[in-house]
Amino acid sequence: MSQSGKNGLTYSDAGVDIDAGNLMVEKIKPHVRSTRRPGADGEIGGFGGLFDLKAAGFTDPVLVAANDGVGTKLKIAIDANKHDTVGIDLVAMCVNDLVVQGAEPLFFLDYFATGKLDPDQGAAIVAGIADGCRQSGCALIGGETAEMPGMYSGGDYDLAGFAVGAAERGQLLPAGDIGEGDVILGLASSGVHSNGYSLVRKIVALSGLAWDAPAPFGEGTLADLLMTPTRIYVKPLLKAIRETGSIKALAHITGGGFPENIPRVLPKHLAAEIDLDAIKAPKVFSWLAQTGGVAANEMLRTFNCGVGMIAVVPAEKAKDVAAVLEAEGETVFTLGRMVARAEGAHGTIYKGSLAL
Repeated sequence: MSQSGKNGLTYSDAGVDIDAGNLMVEKIKPHVRSTRRPGADGEIGGFGGLFDLKAAGFTDPVLVAANDGVGTKLKIAIDANKHDTVGIDLVAMCVNDLVVQGAEPLFFLDYFATGKLDPDQGAAIVAGIADGCRQSGCALIGGETAEMPGMYSGGDYDLAGFAVGAAERGQLLPAGDIGEGDVILGLASSGVHSNGYSLVRKIVALSGLAWDAPAPFGEGTLADLLMTPTRIYVKPLLKAIRETGSIKALAHITGGGFPENIPRVLPKHLAAEIDLDAIKAPKVFSWLAQTGGVAANEMLRTFNCGVGMIAVVPAEKAKDVAAVLEAEGETVFTLGRMVARAEGAHGTIYKGSLAL
């Protein structure tokens, strides 16, 4: 018995466009090729990405893996229709976590999910991911694009990233010899990075400013400045680790700020004494604190406040390490020192005050 009218449903009737997916793959191939490095020179499109550790120059490596997202910074990207930099953030959040363990990032995979696939939007996002991969020296060897009607509304999308790095056995960080008197170096951030954006968006709503309004804290629109990508510290830190041999520990200052991130790399008998007077917080943090009425302690546990990475080094080597990092373009300052931790005390203690 024949059906009247239209015969049989198709996948595109359900809202999934296979042709759009294929078009996006073609658009991103040049970006993917631009990330090739020793160990990875295949094309995307297989069932899995390949990486040759021997070709990358490792003899007895330990693999280190990290995954992350960009959080609600994506909502600003969507609302401001600016998609070319969130991919850098995605890579940065993963590869900065690898380098703090002394690992060289090797390869990256992404997951991009959306309600309705726009191949141009998708290609812009992947172009940013490829940019982040080039900045950190890792290859984009695969990914997943998922068109999921009914899961995401309007132009909404989500991103997740997965990175794998390696270090020769015995060279992982933190080292076991962190001691009292070791110096804590701070590396300047590029801005808010990719944490605390739910609070950022709440403060922007309170301010009544539109995303395309001039930013009250710098040159450019509010969206442009709040979308400044997360700084990628990988190449300068790897150079400093290899050339000085003096970095004992690194901590990536992400969600939770100093109090949550620094103690993760410290032995239980030591605390990080942070001199808040040493921090020159970018104007964006002053604006957020003042507009939202956010207390300094809440700022310090939500945002990086101008310090995206810290390094623990012997006092006598601090100048040498800082010199290598500065030669690679980093802004470095003495942020504090390691002190004895009292029983039951917190791993981060403050002196001075944060100038906001």
